[in-house]
Amino acid sequence: MEPDVTAACQLTGLPFWYMLWHMLKTRERHVRLFRNGRNQALRIPREFELEGDEAIIHKEGDRLIVEPVRKGKLLDLLATLDPLTEPFPDIDEDLPPLDDVQL
Repeated sequence: MEPDVTAACQLTGLPFWYMLWHMLKTRERHVRLFRNGRNQALRIPREFELEGDEAIIHKEGDRLIVEPVRKGKLLDLLATLDPLTEPFPDIDEDLPPLDDVQL
C-alpha cells in the first residue's frame, strides 16, 4: 500500500515537498560496506532498524534480504483462529494396531 502524501501533509502540517522527500529518503539509503574481521558488514541506518536482536539473511540474485526473527507470533496467531468443527478423517483405518506390528 502506497502512503498518501497529501493526507500526511494535512495531518502533520508539513509542506508537501518535505513529506515526499522524507518518504522517499526512508525507502532507500546509500551505505558503505566495511570489514569486521573476516566478515563484510554494513551499518543499518536508524530508520531501517529491525526489532529484536536476531535476523534471517538470504540472497536473491545479487540482493541481500534481511528479515527480523519474530518469536512467539505463531501461538498468538493460532489463538485468534476459530476451532475446527469437522472431524479429521481416519487415515489409518486399514493399518494394524501399533502393538501388533512385527519387526
